[in-house]
Amino acid sequence: MRSTPHALQVSKVHWPAVIVFTVIVCALAWLVILPLWLGEGLADPMAGVLISAMMFTPAVATLIVMWAMGVPARGQRARFLGLWPLRPAKRVVWLMVAGWLVPPVLVALSVLAAAAFGFVQLDLTFAAFSAELEKMLPAGTPLPPVEVVVIAQLAMIPLGALINSFLAFGEELGWRGWLLPALRPLGTWPALILSGVVWGIWHSPIILLGYNFDRTDITGVLFMIGGCVAWGVLLGWLRLRSASVWPAVIAHGSLNAAAGLIFLVAATPSDLALAGPLGVAAWVVLALVAVVLSITGQFRKQPELSGGPGRLLSEPRS
Repeated sequence: MRSTPHALQVSKVHWPAVIVFTVIVCALAWLVILPLWLGEGLADPMAGVLISAMMFTPAVATLIVMWAMGVPARGQRARFLGLWPLRPAKRVVWLMVAGWLVPPVLVALSVLAAAAFGFVQLDLTFAAFSAELEKMLPAGTPLPPVEVVVIAQLAMIPLGALINSFLAFGEELGWRGWLLPALRPLGTWPALILSGVVWGIWHSPIILLGYNFDRTDITGVLFMIGGCVAWGVLLGWLRLRSASVWPAVIAHGSLNAAAGLIFLVAATPSDLALAGPLGVAAWVVLALVAVVLSITGQFRKQPELSGGPGRLLSEPRS
């Protein structure tokens, strides 16, 4: 791993902080979503607001662990979290552009892979999508040609990615900002996989209500863990390669903006655990991307994450 001036040599994982972070972030997620469990589930009018609020619980957990446990120490926090400084600027900017534009391409490739595996039947006439639009609107409402609607939906993805990045920041400050660097002493791949597992488990309160996969049992959570590990490798690589959280923030927002692509081209309802952007077909596509990155040595090219030579990750508590 390449070293830089001002490199922080973190020799071991601060497990008490990691455990406290994990407990707090999962507890906060359940607390925020509890009204849906006590009410109408995902049909509750407040579902969208509460799910959006849940996305900020990793940021809250990060702040609690930093200030209560001193991990990382004062003076290192902005750099450790990848908030600042943004250098080398050229690398950070290019990886932000990649994070903005590449996830929709990968989602599209996952749709093609799902079709190749027989998980979904494609309809490039968009007849099924048109029928769904008609159901959503009052009878007799005139619609433009469905091709115009599809083009408009696709054209909105880059803008939607930037808008979604605001909510994605609440998650990424925790997952790739704090947790991934905190686990980095385990090695790159263990840190990527374990942080992805925690990210997937954190989704449990909404997955068990049927969110994403329409599965209300443990299989939904397991599929979510698989999807989060797969995407977490890519988002984690952006974080580690740039030493900045911002490429991962934008990539997360871009993924969320492109997640509905399958609904434009699916001829019939499909099992999103297999064909969706977090499903098995996407795992295959993302695994191939990870292999290419690994073969080309991209996981070995990591600037150090923060701090100054020999400084401790945590500060003594009084």
